Amino acid sequence: MLRRPSNAPDRAAPPKKRGSYNCRRCGLPKKGHVCPSADGWPAHVPLPRSGHRLRRALSFDDDRHSSPLPASAMEDDGLIGTTALVAVENPDGVVEEEEEDEVGCGGERTLPASCMVEVLRRLSPTELMRAAAVCRGWRECVRRVWRCAEELRLRVSPRSQVAFVGSVLHKCAGLARLTLRMESDFDATMLACVAFSLPNLEAFELNMAENTVNRITGDELGNFAAKKRCLSTLKFEGCTNIGFVNISSSSLLMLWLSDLYCISKMVLKCPNLRELSLDFTRQVNDSTDLATMLESLGCTCPCLRNIHIASLQLCNEAVLSLASANIRDLRMLSLVLGSRITDAAVTAIVSCYTSLELLDLSGSSITDTGIRMICNVFPETLSRLLLALCPNITSSGIQFAAAQLPLLQLIDCGMSIRDTDSQYESSKQNISPIKRRTGEYNKWQRLSTTKSSHVYQKLIIKHGNLRKLSLWGCSGLDALYLNCPELNDLNLNSCTNLHPEELLLQCEKLKNVHASGCHDMLIGAVRNQVLNEFSTAENHLPCKRLADGSKRIQLSDDKKQKRKLLTQCIVHHD
Repeated sequence: MLRRPSNAPDRAAPPKKRGSYNCRRCGLPKKGHVCPSADGWPAHVPLPRSGHRLRRALSFDDDRHSSPLPASAMEDDGLIGTTALVAVENPDGVVEEEEEDEVGCGGERTLPASCMVEVLRRLSPTELMRAAAVCRGWRECVRRVWRCAEELRLRVSPRSQVAFVGSVLHKCAGLARLTLRMESDFDATMLACVAFSLPNLEAFELNMAENTVNRITGDELGNFAAKKRCLSTLKFEGCTNIGFVNISSSSLLMLWLSDLYCISKMVLKCPNLRELSLDFTRQVNDSTDLATMLESLGCTCPCLRNIHIASLQLCNEAVLSLASANIRDLRMLSLVLGSRITDAAVTAIVSCYTSLELLDLSGSSITDTGIRMICNVFPETLSRLLLALCPNITSSGIQFAAAQLPLLQLIDCGMSIRDTDSQYESSKQNISPIKRRTGEYNKWQRLSTTKSSHVYQKLIIKHGNLRKLSLWGCSGLDALYLNCPELNDLNLNSCTNLHPEELLLQCEKLKNVHASGCHDMLIGAVRNQVLNEFSTAENHLPCKRLADGSKRIQLSDDKKQKRKLLTQCIVHHD
């Protein structure tokens, strides 16, 4: 055998010019093979290949010169949130070709493209990127999922860049609803990326994580809302740098702005706006003039139905300005944390709005007189009444509201009926050492002698439509009697002075009882009352005497027992 000399130069073997030994349709060897797809493979569908390199599934251009990044590396680096979700509302209209395509990874097991898209549309963006890296056929199906997606919830980590987020949004040309969970700062560049990538955006929600800053100003937010002709819902968190609100949009129906601070001016020209929510920061030095801001809402937003305002600056003057705005069709009014709101503001509310279905005055200083005015005006419309953190109301006012409002389904009076001694102890702990030395501590000691007597209250409610009752933190209650056949949720958290022998629950449909912070005897009494009815009902089964007349046996109905087990009440405690 001749050997090549060792000093001969190495020459590369010429490439083979033979055809492929595998079928180009299914990937099986050609020898002795009958292709199951011999009828023809559509030319526009890429052939499935399982051995090609992983490619980036989300980008502006498939032919960009940047080095491809595997999907697994993206997940490890935190570029895509695993909690993101892509939803397609019309899966039947995904594939519109007359001839059904088939997708597979080789072999005889193939799946129609429409079925493949139906499976892939249930995956998160991270899983979709993995699926796109399998083969060309899967990649085409993933593209169809992105093109037909209507809703996207994406978590943007600190390592993500604007170009990457833009590439994700660019794939979803028909996206209508977008929710971003920002774990890094949000600025005008990211907002412009959203505006450019999604021309038909209808709903945009921005959620900010802790220790992140929203740097959007009032001009940038106003320009974004003005340019989006289809935008109907806008929800923004972390609006501390806005400065002023100037939004003009004829398509906007819902506007939520939270973490507002020191707003100098607010101009809303939204003739079709239905719901407005303004949540301010809990800072005492906030210089926002709410009375001036709320006065012009009736002229610029005449179609308002729901208003929610949470601010420490709420007072009677602000409520009077809102009442003078002439918003006659208001259905929901929520004025939270306004400690300077008194019964005078309630008088303005009941005189201007006669069709309220929800009224939330939590954190106000109204009394039982204000509750009586509310009951006299809204007996046929009001279904939800929230009066949490109202220290001037008593159990008599709550009982009067339950008796005079037949359509009431929700009552929340948490932290309102409180023990005076517990209030004194909490105030005593908040006294600084300087005040203790200056003699103010002696003043609290003198007051404690006058408030040493325990004055507890009893609450008796009999209502046919009430479904939820919240009494969290009501340490001033020592007796509770409920006769509410439709009640399914009861909150007794931190009701520390409620006596077990003074508790009576006649609620057939009760499903959840929250008793965190209560003593063990009260939790045991709750368990006995909500579970005793179930056990007694289980024992009263129909009886039948045997044929010989010797004894009687109970007939068991398995279906009824299973139904009762499913409706058993759950007691939540520590």
